[in-house]
Amino acid sequence: MDRKQLIKSFIDFYKSKNHKEIENHSLIPENDPTVLFTTAGMHPIVPYLLGQPHPLGKRLVNVQRCIRTGDIEEVGDPIHHTFFEMLGNWSLGDYWKKEAIEYTFEFHTKILKIPLEKYAVTIFAGDKNAKKDDEAMKIWLSLGIQKERIALLGDNWWGPAGKTGPCGPCTEMFYWSPNNIPAPKIFNPEDKNWVEIGNDVLMEFIKDESGKYNLARQKNIDFGGGVERTLATLNKFDDNYLTDIWKQIIERIEKISGEKYGENEAETIAMRIIADHIKASVFLIADGASPSNMGQGYVLRRLIRRAIRYGRNLKIKNFTKQVALPIFEIYEDYEILKNNKEKILNELEKEENRFLETLENGIKEFEKTAKDCKEISGKSAFLLYQSYGFPFEITKELAKEKHIKINEKEFYNELTKHQELSKTASAGVFKSGLQDNSEQTTKLHTAAHLMHAALRKILNSEVHQKGSNITPERIRFDFSFDRKLTNEELKKVEDFVNDAIKKKYNIVREEMSPEQAKKQGALGFFEHKYGERVSVYTVCDSENICSKEICTGPHVLNTSDLGHFKIIKEEASSAGVRRIKAVLE
Repeated sequence: MDRKQLIKSFIDFYKSKNHKEIENHSLIPENDPTVLFTTAGMHPIVPYLLGQPHPLGKRLVNVQRCIRTGDIEEVGDPIHHTFFEMLGNWSLGDYWKKEAIEYTFEFHTKILKIPLEKYAVTIFAGDKNAKKDDEAMKIWLSLGIQKERIALLGDNWWGPAGKTGPCGPCTEMFYWSPNNIPAPKIFNPEDKNWVEIGNDVLMEFIKDESGKYNLARQKNIDFGGGVERTLATLNKFDDNYLTDIWKQIIERIEKISGEKYGENEAETIAMRIIADHIKASVFLIADGASPSNMGQGYVLRRLIRRAIRYGRNLKIKNFTKQVALPIFEIYEDYEILKNNKEKILNELEKEENRFLETLENGIKEFEKTAKDCKEISGKSAFLLYQSYGFPFEITKELAKEKHIKINEKEFYNELTKHQELSKTASAGVFKSGLQDNSEQTTKLHTAAHLMHAALRKILNSEVHQKGSNITPERIRFDFSFDRKLTNEELKKVEDFVNDAIKKKYNIVREEMSPEQAKKQGALGFFEHKYGERVSVYTVCDSENICSKEICTGPHVLNTSDLGHFKIIKEEASSAGVRRIKAVLE
């Protein structure tokens, strides 16, 4: 089975169970500051998990492109990836545990034909906040899973995404990957030969601000299963990089380097990292990211440069464009890749050239640091890393050539301090957003729509949103425009929004097809694939329409609830993109 067959069989199976297919969202979340990237299929549907009705109903299914960078250091082994696709299905207050587990089991064993002797599951063992999941245990036993193949784990719990919100126990599904060793009778989830291929999150609680777990009025099901791991499982590979979604990329790296995948461990790891990081970079650039020193751009830059660094292990350079080319063939079903191919290849080439220059400058600084030196301090090595972007691995490589020691312990102490500061500085990214659904965030979200409409009216109708970050304190809004706004233009934007607030416009939510929304002039990302129906929010009175956008919410009911709108800063965000920060007083 190949990638397209797997995705089609999953979507078709859940459609047969009355699920509606929803769109595959951008990797860069719209209107959600809680995460830098879409890390799971559930992120774009958080408002519906919180109770807002979904235009397509209570049963949903899709495949979602995702980015996770939390375990980037694990990439290089056979199963970890930065970019991956997630099979997902949801019940929004409709069916519950029995049907969810039965559907997953049926898909795995009947559709994918995974043999029972290679199948095992985990359930929640219980803790001080919630009891052991006896219900899930009974369901798995009734399906023929032996008790020895059911492991109880205390960390089988999901969420909430923020400090409060929906959460609940999980039940995970595992597959015994070796072909030449029979699966043991007793399931040990610590054994790396058992590979997780799916997870049903059973959201039955809401955590409140006091930390108490209350039974939810709307119980939700959220299934996630990685395409990459499932494909390897079905094709009896214990290495994901042997599947069809990696093969052409690996072959291209083999051709450029003259090395053979699988023959040498260090070179094989380097090939995996290059393949993974270039693939993730291709998709990030397609979804609007550009290499920079902050936010999504910083992660993108880190991925490209890490790939280039591992290219040194294979003695190759100026290779990123060549490695990227097969990705467009493998994922030909993504229009966003086709439409941005030239831009993607140019960004990769530019960043590779920048980094090669950085390496050259870093080597010069290293030579100064290493002159007449027997040991390089950790602080000096960290200065090279932090100020010149010079990778520590290359510092070690050059020091080894000169028979100079490095105080590695001191370097890692400095790195840890830096990482802690970075976490503290970026904590605001995870504190709020759609997940908190707070009154102030809701007001600012509505104000952002009005500001978007104002910018299009005052500047030009080609202006469109490029991203936003909304906390309970302020709006940060990025939009396409190629110059600094004048004070007069900023004043006009403020006046437009405040005039809409004074006029006490109602905010009306309607459900319609994307085609109807487009015909009515609603703003939306029409190059993306929407489902059959979308939510459209209109800010209007009986005579005038102020704003109309496809959006998942949340919004106030009337603009008079907003207060006074004020722009506090306007600045460049990246090439061709401006940024406004604004508040409600």
